[in-house]
Amino acid sequence: MSQQPVQSVSRKLILLIKTGYWLALTIIAAMVVASFILLQQLMAQQQHNHALLDIVSTQKALSQRIVFLASATGAASRDKQPALVTALKQATGEFETSYDRLLKETGADPLSPARNDPKSIEYVLFNKPFHLDYFSVGLVANGDRLVSSVESQLGMQSDGYKGGGERAGLDASVANATLSGYAALGQRISAFADEKSSSILDLHRTLFFATLGVIVLVALFIFRPMSNAILRKTRELVDARNSMAFIAVHDGLTGLHNRTFLTDHFDTLIKGAHRRRERLAVVQFDLDRFKQINDTLGHAAGDYVLVVTAQRMRDSCRASDLCARLGGDEFVMILNGAGTTEDIHALAKRILGEINEPITFQGTTIMPGASAGIAVYPVDADNAQDLLVHADLALYSAKKLGGGNFSFFSEELRRELDYRKQLEQDIRTAIADKSFDVYFQPQVSLTSGKISGIEALVRWKHATRGMISPGEFIPVAEKCGFMPEIGRIVISKAINEAAEWDRAGIDFGRIAVNVSGTELREPDFDTFLFGTLERAGLAPQKLSLEIVESVILDDEKTGIASKLRHIRAAGVHLELDDFGTGYASLSHVNPNEIDRLKIDRRFVQNINENGDNTKIVRAITELARGLGISIVAEGAETEAELDSLMAIGCDQVQGYSIAFPMPQDKAREWLATRSPKKAKLKVLQGSLG
Repeated sequence: MSQQPVQSVSRKLILLIKTGYWLALTIIAAMVVASFILLQQLMAQQQHNHALLDIVSTQKALSQRIVFLASATGAASRDKQPALVTALKQATGEFETSYDRLLKETGADPLSPARNDPKSIEYVLFNKPFHLDYFSVGLVANGDRLVSSVESQLGMQSDGYKGGGERAGLDASVANATLSGYAALGQRISAFADEKSSSILDLHRTLFFATLGVIVLVALFIFRPMSNAILRKTRELVDARNSMAFIAVHDGLTGLHNRTFLTDHFDTLIKGAHRRRERLAVVQFDLDRFKQINDTLGHAAGDYVLVVTAQRMRDSCRASDLCARLGGDEFVMILNGAGTTEDIHALAKRILGEINEPITFQGTTIMPGASAGIAVYPVDADNAQDLLVHADLALYSAKKLGGGNFSFFSEELRRELDYRKQLEQDIRTAIADKSFDVYFQPQVSLTSGKISGIEALVRWKHATRGMISPGEFIPVAEKCGFMPEIGRIVISKAINEAAEWDRAGIDFGRIAVNVSGTELREPDFDTFLFGTLERAGLAPQKLSLEIVESVILDDEKTGIASKLRHIRAAGVHLELDDFGTGYASLSHVNPNEIDRLKIDRRFVQNINENGDNTKIVRAITELARGLGISIVAEGAETEAELDSLMAIGCDQVQGYSIAFPMPQDKAREWLATRSPKKAKLKVLQGSLG
């Protein structure tokens, strides 16, 4: 799964969890608020009911007090009546006020249909048998009349009631009826309060259990999945961290330790060997035919060979030894307590023998053929960097012996190392000074003698050592990563010189420049190439790039082919150099991608005496002719070889028999003498007659 869909799924999961979390909190908060409101309502209702019951209780007491005071007033002497009348008047007023408050608090309506409901307050107030409203109003009215009557008799200020005292009497029946009514009213209020409280409590209980249910559901369907998701993500993060820690010090393909781990721990191993006074052997391995395996069987086979080789290394070493993959097909083993030189020799021979055993991949038997170089601490070096360099030099020496063997670092290799280090420094200086020269070797047609092209070749004249062969400094430059810079120097000088020839009218066909895969992998190579052509004023059609077959095969991970198509679309020609020596399939010999094939010199040399070479060159020539691709043979050195090439039909040649590589001044002179002369027009003097 790509990174973007993973991030999208993660964002959706986080959004879902957040939504569920806030939804759960909202529901729980709403239910808690509702529960709080219900409790508030219950408390308010209870307070209201208590207030009503207090009024009822007060009314019951006042009704009895009014009757008692009325009776006492009638029986008292004249001097005691004023005080009793005043108390009666006060009690009657309080009774009336409380009754009005009771009606207001209960909201009783005499016209309400509830008056027919025996359970209602209106039934007690306005319906029989209680008629509490009637008896209450009557009690107040009789009380007021009695007070007015007595006040009139005593000459006190009164409301002016003129009736007799016998008409304002209050008897026990009125008091008992009023008391009975208020008792019933109190029961109704209590029953109503209990019913309302019970209803609210039931609702609150339901809400409480619903809240618990919601909390359980939230725990099960929101917080539990969220916790599981967090736990899963935490585990994934821990696994990712562990994987990253493992990948940081291990090779992803073979599982061996990588260069980083080796660099970090090599000094510790050396210190341990120094403390124990033991030898430590560094054995560097390299597969001799790994590139051939990749080219012929594919990268899957190459990866399988690397994995099997790593496993064989692990199986053949001890637990105290260290195995690491440096990159590509390079491996290294650090052998602790290596013992004597004879012990190391025997151990290396056994390990190399196991690694060189045949490998079967998809029915194909592969012979990887490994070589090894050995450097020993403290004999060859006392630090990690020098030990690795010395082991690498010993490996290079073993490869020169033919591969499948191993070599120890020696004093001769030490001298070579010193020379190589000096050569590296000199190459750096030469790059900075752009002191690499370009020599030119022409390519001509055997039938017409016409110049078909000229190849640019790098040469280096050292200030003290004189001319250094390309075969000597180019491998060092490639290993040190200097070739892209050297290549750009050669390309710039070759294009500028060709542009001078072109402006001078010198025919040179096309200038051909060798380009390595390292140069083509540079991101700005095509930009550099087109910029150099534009600044020099040379048409792209006048330039050819020579590439080897391995450059095309290496395109799987580099994208070189698309860059070459872009360059060719601009008019630059492409030539396949050293054809027949690599492992490219015929699918790469495509006239839509390649303009010319160059037959390698090993097939041209002694072609007049070697029938096999004759067949190979003839087959290549016929193949190219059938595809419409031009062809040139390089390395022709004798007249006999030229005659054989002409008989085969290979018309274009390049070699010492035609011309040696020449510096630019001699190449210019050579080309100028062979360029066709332009006819000059002669202007006649005189007049028309």
